[in-house]
Amino acid sequence: MLIATLIAAGSLNKDSIHAAATLLEDARLRLGGWGWLDEGDAADIEVDADAGQLGRIRALLEGALPKTDVIVQHAHGREKKLLVADMDSTMIGQECIDELADYAGMKDEIAAVTDAAMRGEIDFAQALHQRVATLNGLGVGCIERCREERIRANPGARTLVQTMRARGAGTLLVTGGFHDFADPTAAELGFTEVRANYLDSMHGHLTGRVTGAIVDAAAKCEALIDLRNELGLSPAAVLAVGDGANDAPMIAEAGLGVAFRGKPKLREVADARLDFNDLTALLWGQGIRRADWVG
Repeated sequence: MLIATLIAAGSLNKDSIHAAATLLEDARLRLGGWGWLDEGDAADIEVDADAGQLGRIRALLEGALPKTDVIVQHAHGREKKLLVADMDSTMIGQECIDELADYAGMKDEIAAVTDAAMRGEIDFAQALHQRVATLNGLGVGCIERCREERIRANPGARTLVQTMRARGAGTLLVTGGFHDFADPTAAELGFTEVRANYLDSMHGHLTGRVTGAIVDAAAKCEALIDLRNELGLSPAAVLAVGDGANDAPMIAEAGLGVAFRGKPKLREVADARLDFNDLTALLWGQGIRRADWVG
């Protein structure tokens, strides 16, 4: 049995659900009924089909209803036991290095490189070194200032993390950004594990270098696999969410890989896309009702 979850917080109605059901029935799919998760926000439609129909069902429903995100998956095991999330433009609304570069008067130039890297148009590690080099000489005090003045969690981020933790799931924040931003963000949102890069500094100023191994696309995926194995989980028990091309391997590796406002290369491999709703949609996708949310 498959479950198609329709999510349109504040605007989902019975007519929309019936329209979705009709699309599926017209495609000769057998339905097992539907029910609200939270009335007006999210609903489940049961589909009597196997895994081979997952992509077809999603293709039928995506774009068919206004401002509605669709998650299609197996009914069994839909609640995940490990959350792995990207940070920049996913858990938070900003790209930290772009904001930090603004204190050096280089935001526009750096943001263009960041965008190309997130689209997968240039090598991530090369782009990271290029961007960090422009920060040479910037006082380290700008990091805390940037964090306090500009970095904000995306709507639903804390509720997603706190609710999954409260229900016993592992939580990992993994980013191609920096510990200077990732560690406070993880503490604020409730992540228990963090993987990130290290900015080098000397005498109170950044040197324009990154120290240690780079957390690139491969390292993100490896971190997911390592923690999954440490917790003794199957691939199906993992939820991963990100936005850029450098998230693609970990998104493909997860049992439910989600593109949040995703770049084209990530959207191609993701199991689901969140284009309209905030991150709490991933709780509805797991069948968790608002009454059971934390944070």
